[in-house]
Amino acid sequence: MNLARAIHFDDSDTRVFHSPARTGEWCISGGFEFSNWSQGDLVGKARQAFTNGWLGVETFGRTSFVAVTPITPAEIARLADALAAHFVTIYGAPDVETARPTALEELHQMTELCAGHDINTLLTVTRDLTENGVRESFRALPPQAAALDQFAIHVTDDAPHGHDHDH
Repeated sequence: MNLARAIHFDDSDTRVFHSPARTGEWCISGGFEFSNWSQGDLVGKARQAFTNGWLGVETFGRTSFVAVTPITPAEIARLADALAAHFVTIYGAPDVETARPTALEELHQMTELCAGHDINTLLTVTRDLTENGVRESFRALPPQAAALDQFAIHVTDDAPHGHDHDH
């Protein structure tokens, strides 16, 4: 099973997002954040987050690029708990147990998006606000071995608490 991690080629995310995701952080689309937005909300850094920001599931910051990376079911379960807690804290879900199925669905949608892509494939997201709500489109950029060697995320089995290390 694959999910995606935030990847940075420069420091531009620190300038374009209010809160940038951490390099290597697990990410999902996070389009739910914009479900009640209107054109008036689309200004400055908020517009940038809406237009092409992936949501980190650890810091809840945004990133422009993610790289497809293997993930374990145990790590998915840990992320579901963190995302469910975020839904309680930020969106007023009644409790983590109630929010967990929605969190799992968000993670499942991202694993589906990552399925079929090679490891280290870069993904971008673009959002538009339409009369019917938020429309998301995704683009996959095949891994370029020479360019990605310095950024590639390698999974190790001995990572403490299920966290993987960047090498």
